[in-house]
Amino acid sequence: MFIPNILLAIPRNPITAVGLPLALGFLSGTPSSKVENSNWYHDLNRPPGLPPREVFPYVWTLLYLSMGYASHVAATALDNSLLEVNRSDLSTGLALYYAQLGLNCLWSPIFFGSHQPGIALVDSVLLTGTTWYMTKLLDRPTNAKATYYLLPYCAWLAYATYLNAGTWWLNRHRKTTRK
Repeated sequence: MFIPNILLAIPRNPITAVGLPLALGFLSGTPSSKVENSNWYHDLNRPPGLPPREVFPYVWTLLYLSMGYASHVAATALDNSLLEVNRSDLSTGLALYYAQLGLNCLWSPIFFGSHQPGIALVDSVLLTGTTWYMTKLLDRPTNAKATYYLLPYCAWLAYATYLNAGTWWLNRHRKTTRK
């Protein structure tokens, strides 16, 4: 799979590798803090197991750092790999990395900005599936190093998808209003 040089250059440097998801996560997540204080959000029925909102910035910061470093591990393995099967898995895995990063950045504007938990759930399912498949592809060629950094993210995405699905289900008959 062809990946443009700029998309390979970013994860080759560990600073830019972790900086990109941190910056994108900050930009996409910042507007959600205003919505979390709105009547729309407070009036939502939520599933059991929702942690306090103060937990989310810390968890996401750690997850962005770990996913960024996993991209660095994958890019380094790609640069050092001689086997075509490994190069193919690493290239596809890095392409999926950028795809999941895009899906990740879309979730907050869809859920919080557009007040669309159902559409956000579709995004969350796609994000979770893409990330699990990316992790599977990167496992063997990185000798499981990328997997160590990505498994907490995969687990959190499964949990976040549960929260999103529960929120959608419990509020599916409500009218969507933007305030």
